[in-house]
Amino acid sequence: MQTKLLAVCAAVALSVCAPAQAQAPIEIQWWHSMSAALGDWVNDLAKQYNASQSQYKVVPTYKGQYDESMTGAIAAFRAGNAPHILQVFEVGTATMMASKGAIVPAGKVMSDAGFKFDPTQYVSAVAGYYTAPNGQMLSYPLNSSTTVFYYNKDAFKKAGLDADKPPKTWPEVFAAASKLKASGHSCPFTTSWISWTQLESFSLWHNTLFASKNNGFDGNDAQLQINSPLHVRHFENLAKASKEGSFVYKGRNNTADASFPSGECAMITGSSGLYARVAKEAKFAYGISTLPYYADVKGAPQNTAIGGASLWVMAGKKSEEYKGVASFLNFLNDTKVQAASHQRTGYLPVTMGAYKLTEASGFYDAKPGTDVAVTQMIRKATDKSRGIRLGNFVQIRSIIDEETEQVWSGKKSPKEALDTAVTRGNEQLARFARANK
Repeated sequence: MQTKLLAVCAAVALSVCAPAQAQAPIEIQWWHSMSAALGDWVNDLAKQYNASQSQYKVVPTYKGQYDESMTGAIAAFRAGNAPHILQVFEVGTATMMASKGAIVPAGKVMSDAGFKFDPTQYVSAVAGYYTAPNGQMLSYPLNSSTTVFYYNKDAFKKAGLDADKPPKTWPEVFAAASKLKASGHSCPFTTSWISWTQLESFSLWHNTLFASKNNGFDGNDAQLQINSPLHVRHFENLAKASKEGSFVYKGRNNTADASFPSGECAMITGSSGLYARVAKEAKFAYGISTLPYYADVKGAPQNTAIGGASLWVMAGKKSEEYKGVASFLNFLNDTKVQAASHQRTGYLPVTMGAYKLTEASGFYDAKPGTDVAVTQMIRKATDKSRGIRLGNFVQIRSIIDEETEQVWSGKKSPKEALDTAVTRGNEQLARFARANK
């Protein structure tokens, strides 16, 4: 009996003295659309944050391209199992803003958790795009990009072109493409994101409206204006180049991206965020320059369109989970983290502090062209060029893809395709306006 009593006492003593089991960290689910080199960057951000503290664990999950992840998250929200954080590309902004009850403003999440969230620290074009009319910042600008021009210096030299003088105007691009074609290059010029680079940024860069109501910022009842003489003229030039084989259409979204670092295509207009992949994969000398423009257009060049994506906080989560979300956003907001991300990816330094830190480090001098995206976006914006924020924008981009593909296949003239895109796109805008009166 005494032996049993001693055994019980020993067991009790052990249970009292044993250290408490470490509490498992609260998981924060983050759905994103970053692949390849950018996927590595996103995963590294999560690892860096998770290693910096033990209370929360951010779990990044690739959910397909931007349109796929957004559609999936909306379905997940309706089913009650949405992620805590969703990365949404810029054309989904108006739709997310109109999703009442589905999101919690990022600024509010951070303020509620006791973190300082000052929108004035951001590059104005970035902050303005993701800010509601009442001044509240609705999402966190993780990876803001803009359109830039990449070119293969080795291919330029082979074609007899000056590798240190990239084409600045569209006529110069088409002339260079012809010489590259003559030198034996099978893909002189291509582009990713046809609507974003050749219509959206193209419009802002020329201080020309993409849509009425100042590109949707002044009301939901906007209408597309992408069949103007300037837009038609540009697509006639692209169609001519396509027929000659000096412009090669590679497909929708960012399908064309792989064709530049592989050396297949000599010139490409695409995201500044493509830099991470180019720097990692290109086996040739390359240059980065500004988006081309038509020199005879008054007001050009102005500033390019914001691209990339932001982080939206989904509704319906527990208060302690929102504290974890706020903690992670605060980590991303650190100037050193911001600067490192900008330098690694080519995405914009979304805060002025990160820009100044990068500039002071000598990065722009060491990597010529990496400041192009920044200087294009820091220009003072006009009402016509501060951005494009339209409802059902994802569907409108798909319509533009469908119609312009008819041009490359020779089935429609540029004017016919753009006229039809306007008609079909306006139907989407009217539908959105009716649903969000």
